[in-house]
Amino acid sequence: MRRIYFLTPSIEVTHKIIDELRSLGFKDHHLHVLAKRDTPLQDLPEANELQKTDFLAAVERGAALGATTGLLTGLVGLRFAGFAIAGAPVLGILLFGGTIGAIMSGLAGLQVGNSKVRQFEEAIEKGDLLVMVDIAKDRIDEISKLIKKHHPQAEFEGIEPLLPPVI
Repeated sequence: MRRIYFLTPSIEVTHKIIDELRSLGFKDHHLHVLAKRDTPLQDLPEANELQKTDFLAAVERGAALGATTGLLTGLVGLRFAGFAIAGAPVLGILLFGGTIGAIMSGLAGLQVGNSKVRQFEEAIEKGDLLVMVDIAKDRIDEISKLIKKHHPQAEFEGIEPLLPPVI
């Protein structure tokens, strides 16, 4: 799965695009719209905190860093305690480090705006709407061309891999 981005100039164009995507079988949990604060989106699927922040990327980085730190701590402990604590305690410290790292980084990530969405802040503040579509990799060209053909005022703004896959 990938996420594609479109900037649209108005709520009317956005409605038409979302309705067209729904008619093609897209469910609302694959469609996300981000607009200026206090813009009434009516029945459009509004972007939630997972789309607005760097939460998932921060959790991933934190888990990796925490697990690495836990592993190194476990190995240092193994070195000084001898081989008496091999195996399970080292694995436990690794899992504990990964969990704590993921939690702490995830909380920090909730405070940071999504780095991909951040590049559209100026356009959104001017009144444009950002449409994000989670889509299978093999349908990106088809859907992008369809949207551009039917809605030439929508600007294709790029593709991003999804972490983790959306079902």
